[in-house]
Amino acid sequence: MKSRKYAVIGTGKTGSFVEEILGSKAVTFDESHPPTLSSLSETDIAIIFVPGSAAGEVLETVLESGIPAVWGTTGYEWPQGLDKRLTERNLTWVTGSNFSIGMNLVRKSIEILGRGSSILKDPQFHIHEIHHSGKQDAPSGTALSWREWLGQKCEITAERTGDVKGIHTLHLKTPSESIWLEHEAHSRKVFAEGAVWCADYLLDCKEPAPGFHTFPELFDRAFSNLL
Repeated sequence: MKSRKYAVIGTGKTGSFVEEILGSKAVTFDESHPPTLSSLSETDIAIIFVPGSAAGEVLETVLESGIPAVWGTTGYEWPQGLDKRLTERNLTWVTGSNFSIGMNLVRKSIEILGRGSSILKDPQFHIHEIHHSGKQDAPSGTALSWREWLGQKCEITAERTGDVKGIHTLHLKTPSESIWLEHEAHSRKVFAEGAVWCADYLLDCKEPAPGFHTFPELFDRAFSNLL
């Protein structure tokens, strides 16, 4: 059985950890060495961590290469009809704003709080996120996902400072009590580990079906016996 090769596109803060985890199995690409159809054809799957502003520059190349892909890009508006194009090519792509396995356990808690708040008196919600000063999009993709998972009207505030890897806090407040839920990433390696796990799941399990999917969707499928 031949060793897998992973195209690692983007070698920034998180992509460099992906490269570190994969070692000799990684084939890396960046601005000075962009991916091409011929180079991608020699790999089994792509793991992509590029800024939203750069996603459009590599999307068509990855699509035409015919390999599955895991996208960690945030702050990018995916083109219409992408799911259809992937299905027609029998390709599966997964995108995620946060590939932390622990974060997806938090997601289940947020969904419960959102539904359960209907039995509380005058619940109010607030999400605050903190990231490093170099992060371009605000609020973060994860914070926007938290609000989506919550399914309730919720203000989001954002802070950019230092080299914070990512802190997200949800505050549910009523006149008589408060509930706090917080997730902090201590290292960006947690996102890289989740992305590599996702890539291996796609290759090993041959699911989900071709198309454009989210990491939470894949997580729920993989751990359905626990959830």
